[in-house]
Amino acid sequence: MKTSITPNCPLPFSNHSNVLLAHGGGGRLMNELIEKLFLPAFRNRLLDQRHDGAVIEVGGQRLAFTTDSYVVQPLFFPGGDIGTLAINGTVNDLAMCGARPKWMSAGFIIEEGLAMETLARVVRSMEQAAAVAGVHLVTGDTKVVDKGKGDGLFINTAGLGVLEHNVVIAPSRVVAGDVVLLSGDVGRHGMAIMSVREGLQFESVIESDCAPLVGPVMALLDAGVEVHCLRDLTRGGLASALNEIAGVARVQVDIDESAVPVRDDVRGACEILGLDPLYVANEGRLVAFISPRDLPLALDVLHAHPLGEGATFIGTVGAGTPGLVTVKNGLGVARVLDLLSGEQLPRIC
Repeated sequence: MKTSITPNCPLPFSNHSNVLLAHGGGGRLMNELIEKLFLPAFRNRLLDQRHDGAVIEVGGQRLAFTTDSYVVQPLFFPGGDIGTLAINGTVNDLAMCGARPKWMSAGFIIEEGLAMETLARVVRSMEQAAAVAGVHLVTGDTKVVDKGKGDGLFINTAGLGVLEHNVVIAPSRVVAGDVVLLSGDVGRHGMAIMSVREGLQFESVIESDCAPLVGPVMALLDAGVEVHCLRDLTRGGLASALNEIAGVARVQVDIDESAVPVRDDVRGACEILGLDPLYVANEGRLVAFISPRDLPLALDVLHAHPLGEGATFIGTVGAGTPGLVTVKNGLGVARVLDLLSGEQLPRIC
């Protein structure tokens, strides 16, 4: 007999909000929500950086701080689960600031009736992922909500990391002349989720690329590569990451679509579902904006790391139209790579 979670007390739910967000909450609509609601309410120097985390100084030590929430459905998918996502996603946000992740918190929002075996499996995944990433979970919280209110399990995290190098990595540091590197193939995480949801079967199983990116990031910094900005390609994929950075830096980014690696099975799944792989989420890929003089060194460093073996040079930064991202296809025809109005794939992280 399976043991399940039951609530020890009912939790109040507010129903007086007069705003409903579309399911998914990504793309242009989410950007507008951030710009028009959250930033005006909480505006400060650190928040205005619009980065994956905030870099703060405490007692002469530079620290990176980030937070995230995970609502993926299904909880388990090829290549990972909500637990590995929670650890690696938080670790990667810290790494994108140039920090080595050190400590994390985790808050578990558990729906009544969730099997204890399911929760234990998630916790084991988190334990293993934390060990690989070299991060310690040092505090946490649990809440149980009524059946039908939580969709199984949600996880909220916060992370703290240490900056070991005297560098500033942020979207605002991107300048005309920078080159853009991609650490590997795109679209696998989103397609791993959707293949399970839609019951798609291929000759090979599409597995999520979920992984901690601190290794390749530290390798770049240790090698002395002049890194201006890093961004992991989560919700909205490569296209959204490039648009967000171009918008903050007020630059134009131009990429070559043929230089962006996409596995055949991922491309096939995208075609079946009518999706563009450039917008599909990843959980183990990053883009790096670096000085052009360090391009050969950066590629050598990334290729030497297991998570950067497929790294490629995909584009350049120019002083054209601020905030514009273009992509050139194999025929040399360029098109605007814009933010989507919503999110192609909800509940993928």
